[in-house]
Amino acid sequence: MNVVDSSAWLEYFADGPNAEYFAGAVEGTESLVVPTLSLYEVFKRILQQRTEADALQATAVMQQGTVADLTAGLALDAARLSVGSGLPLADAVMLATARAHRATFWTQDSHFEGMAGVEFRPAEPRTAGRAAGARSPRRRPTG
Repeated sequence: MNVVDSSAWLEYFADGPNAEYFAGAVEGTESLVVPTLSLYEVFKRILQQRTEADALQATAVMQQGTVADLTAGLALDAARLSVGSGLPLADAVMLATARAHRATFWTQDSHFEGMAGVEFRPAEPRTAGRAAGARSPRRRPTG
């Protein structure tokens, strides 16, 4: 199972330098868990930078995985994780979701470097002309 952090989703959709690193986790929809908070963050960021149609297209791709709602139990787990690690709210929710699903957490957010169960790749500088939503989202064939 895989949970992809919002930073990694945005890198993938922007076809950034680390897009291929995250592609396997993003495109493996049968083992992909998508926190609702990630849908919010990705939709908001692409809406700020591009169009609502682009933002809706990106979140439609994300929803090909299993969407994980923020339940009361998960919220409490995230709060415990935040207190113990110092992670901000959104980061704690993402990691708690991954742990609840026994999933690998994929990110380029340096808060997670060295944490168990995390696949971390440092963000690389973007080249000129790249913006969130630039990648035409790939869809895996069904069947």
